[in-house]
Amino acid sequence: MRYGLTMFITDQTMDPVELARAAEARGFVSLYVPEHTHIPVSRTTPPPTGDAELREEYKRTLDPFVALGMAAAATERLVVGTGICLVAQRDPIVTAKAVATLDRMSGGRFVLGIGFGWNEDEAAHHGVAMKTRRAQTREHMLAMRALWSNDEAEFHGEFVDFSPSWSWPKPVSGPEVLIGGAAGPKMFAAIAEYADGWIPIGGAGVRAALEDLHRACDAQGRDPASLRIVPFGTVPSPGKVEYYASIGIEEVVLRVPGGSRDRVLPVLDEYAALIG
Repeated sequence: MRYGLTMFITDQTMDPVELARAAEARGFVSLYVPEHTHIPVSRTTPPPTGDAELREEYKRTLDPFVALGMAAAATERLVVGTGICLVAQRDPIVTAKAVATLDRMSGGRFVLGIGFGWNEDEAAHHGVAMKTRRAQTREHMLAMRALWSNDEAEFHGEFVDFSPSWSWPKPVSGPEVLIGGAAGPKMFAAIAEYADGWIPIGGAGVRAALEDLHRACDAQGRDPASLRIVPFGTVPSPGKVEYYASIGIEEVVLRVPGGSRDRVLPVLDEYAALIG
């Protein structure tokens, strides 16, 4: 079993370079950071955490690609990833270039974790409607895969349209694409069609969902064994570690509370001792 970390890195927390170095030194294999371009003051959608008020950290997230580029440059083995990137809210041509550059400059140590987004106000500022965000995410991903894979790439869809184009660099490793979110038919259909795995947030209910995920893969003619499942944002305990190992999970991403180094480093030490 391998273990990674995720933290809401902001302008008020331990910085990504120091966190990445501390993670690698303690044997963690990956570091994931979230994305919010901005947070509108209006609140159409309730906070996903169940809190009455949206936590301050949502308003202060760093740009994930800049932060992860710094983290990758400061480490040798640590895999860096978005957890998650709001693909529908991004220009796919520009994002494809950023992903490919980060993947190549890090020597293939980048994972693109993506999601569909929960904040209706934020999405609207990007011209994305909640009812079409999944379809836009799909087209953006298919367009980016074309840019990563083909010397002359083109894409013609409802939300993305470009004629044959050149775009280098190409990624070293794909990159691997993992979709974050709760189990369900739409989620599993998306994973089976254009992703490499699933990030179940919190990691609960994974075993019960595997049969549905396998059916979605069968419908796309994909081997379920080719997908990675990475429980995400988990708080570790011996029971959870044993459970994940029993269902074939190979990597778990542990949640670290955002804060200064004085708050974060003791948590990293505690996790490192627990997982051995």
